[in-house]
Amino acid sequence: MTHDHPRRPGTQLSAVAITISDRSSDGRRCDESGRILAESLTSLGYDVHGPVVVPDGVESVAAALREAIQARHRLVVSTGGTGMGPRDLTPEGTRQVLTRENPGLAELLRREGCAHTPYAAVSRGLVGVADWPDDHGVGGTLIINLPGRPSAVQEGIDVLGPLLPHVLDQVSGGDH
Repeated sequence: MTHDHPRRPGTQLSAVAITISDRSSDGRRCDESGRILAESLTSLGYDVHGPVVVPDGVESVAAALREAIQARHRLVVSTGGTGMGPRDLTPEGTRQVLTRENPGLAELLRREGCAHTPYAAVSRGLVGVADWPDDHGVGGTLIINLPGRPSAVQEGIDVLGPLLPHVLDQVSGGDH
């Protein structure tokens, strides 16, 4: 499912797709989820960088997110590392960079995911905003953690795709 979003003047539609996976980062597994994520974001009209592949871990996740924030990308969507395994530390790395969380969108992803599999309830993914430094409170990066399963990536983008223009407009100080 794709959604068409017209580009508005003055709005930079820049996104980064990040895959968080030990096995993909060291070449033991093909990064199917990152490919799907990048293609899905491109189909929504975003100028997508990546997929960037990093290993699991708090610091590797936080560093990749900080790099995207510093480059002032409007949207970062990650895939992987949201489960209950010992190396599933994407939420912990993400929390280090968020200015404010949006639990409603994270819960929407879990609720809609449960329509496809009960395992969606196990995801600990976060959604939130990391404000840009020296931007006087206007502007930031929307960060979304999706599970690592390829079908969960597509399902998550299908759920959030129609909401992204409105949410990104708010993050940039637009009207409610």
